[in-house]
Amino acid sequence: MPRTAVPDAIHDIIGAALAPLPPHRRDTFTLRVERWWPDLHEAVTALYAEPDAVARILVERAAHAFADRPDELHRLDERRLLEPDWFQQPTMFGYACYVDRFGGTLSGLADRLDHLTDLGVTYLHLMPLLTPRPGDNDGGYAVMDYRTVREDLGTVDDLRALATTLRERGISPVIDLVLNHVAREHEWAELAQQGDAVRRDYFHIHPDRSTPDAYERTLPEVFPDFAPGNFTWDDGVDGWVWTTFNEWQWDLNWANPAVLVEFVDIVAALANLGIEVVRLDAIAFLWKRLGTNCQNQPEVHAITQILRATARMASPALLFKAEAIVGPRDLLPYLGTGSHTGRVSDIAYHNSLMVQVWSMLASGSTELARHALSTLPPTPPGGTWVTYVRCHDDIGWAIDDGDAAAMGLSGAGHRHFLADWYSGEFPQSWAEGLVFQHNPDTGDRRISGTAAALSGLGAERRDPDGAFARLFLAHALVAVWGGIPVVWSGDEIGSPGDPDWAAEPGHEDDNRWVHRPRVTDADRARRHEQGSDAQRVFDGIAHIARVRSDLPMLHAEAPVDVLGDLDDGVLGVRRRHPSGTLVALFNVSDTHRPVAVSVLGRSGIVAPREVLTGVGSVDDDTVWLPPYAAWWVVDG
Repeated sequence: MPRTAVPDAIHDIIGAALAPLPPHRRDTFTLRVERWWPDLHEAVTALYAEPDAVARILVERAAHAFADRPDELHRLDERRLLEPDWFQQPTMFGYACYVDRFGGTLSGLADRLDHLTDLGVTYLHLMPLLTPRPGDNDGGYAVMDYRTVREDLGTVDDLRALATTLRERGISPVIDLVLNHVAREHEWAELAQQGDAVRRDYFHIHPDRSTPDAYERTLPEVFPDFAPGNFTWDDGVDGWVWTTFNEWQWDLNWANPAVLVEFVDIVAALANLGIEVVRLDAIAFLWKRLGTNCQNQPEVHAITQILRATARMASPALLFKAEAIVGPRDLLPYLGTGSHTGRVSDIAYHNSLMVQVWSMLASGSTELARHALSTLPPTPPGGTWVTYVRCHDDIGWAIDDGDAAAMGLSGAGHRHFLADWYSGEFPQSWAEGLVFQHNPDTGDRRISGTAAALSGLGAERRDPDGAFARLFLAHALVAVWGGIPVVWSGDEIGSPGDPDWAAEPGHEDDNRWVHRPRVTDADRARRHEQGSDAQRVFDGIAHIARVRSDLPMLHAEAPVDVLGDLDDGVLGVRRRHPSGTLVALFNVSDTHRPVAVSVLGRSGIVAPREVLTGVGSVDDDTVWLPPYAAWWVVDG
């Protein structure tokens, strides 16, 4: 099928917008538009009644962003285009933190980067730092101004300087872009409250309860404890405003193309500061359709395709990461399937892997994880996972009922068991998590807690040696799976959590702050104290990152297979690559478990050598993996 030709009117727009630039710059942008115009126009046509007009505006905005892009970032674009798989390399290793809780300010964080480079970090996710509403702001996800930075962190110039420093150190900066909603205090919302009809149409506002009630019949509640329902009455607009998350977070109306244009400009501005990855927050919720749960609608992927196409025109070094914490079957489309393959987000969170890691450690069994993980389709070409043991959020036990039933389990029963285990309520549990958002109607309970606390390396220290082994196993598993492994701040030094989390104003009703501890200079120094928990955990994770960086078979495009012919307590993960094969073995139980070496031979490993823990060559016909052992085995 022939590609859609770029209309003459678009070339005229390019010529006018880029007239001051030298010919080679104009040629570069023109070639990019010719490449990405079909993606842009197709997606715009799927969403809006006047696609040609919308597409013309978007190309013009992209052209101006390209013209404003600094020379060093144009150079970065060329470098990334020459190595399109740069983010899939095994050298990629991530860290995520709140700026204030790690470095105090943006400039303070820049002064503390040795800690991260020593860990092996090449990808740094800075949690929400764009100006939020005052007071409670959902951890920064209620944005009041996308064009400025929180005053206590610094300025936009400080963010630009930090991005430059990170780039010089080989670290890609990542920040959050909240797409689904803005704070009630955002200029758009304030203008809507003042009677601005244009801005009012940026939101979903209804004069009475008839339409909200119709939607509510099929809508779940995200925060049933402190934000029940999905609509809030607002006197300022004299109507019911759609508020999925909190009453002061107003959902945006993405059916209005003006909202899309606003965000194309915002994305371009962030890219021109030197941001290399934007995390598309709450992306699953963007499109509203009556009679559905208003998540994962097909229009969401068309929106992402538009944002990506315009970014590829103006700043192709920029990547998109989909924050879609959805069921396994709904996850792959965020990396691109069907007509959207290779045209939407570059990266997505592998929430299912995190859940299955904790599920295996609690149960001592791999049966459910093998089934759930092996039935996931492979990532599309060019797509990459972010894998993680913990993140800033709570853990919701996303165990698919169908997966559980296939293994003879009750999905609800297993979720209940995991909540009991990781809250420490189950007999023999070593975990010290906190229950978050208990839903009495469904019985669902989510869990807060650092990786150390959930592994048993907490205040009670019921099983310290086992806790260290479980931590190492979890990080080794997410590092070998495929994609970009990311360590959550504090987990690299085995932080048990913040015991005073509720004392900070605005945090008292949200126990997720227990696993968002401040990492001070004193905390960072402890990782040098020989024999300390911090030193042991830090050195273990840094070792995983170093070993990983030298293994080409851990390139993200190398296929991932889950081995089936192993003891129930052992998970086997195989990565095949032209350079060779790697088989990772994980004993998720507290007893020794056997592995027949012939399993390795059937994977093409004839002279097995373990490279992660120092076991070395494997010569016996059967090896017994120690409790919570994590082995990476290669040939020769």
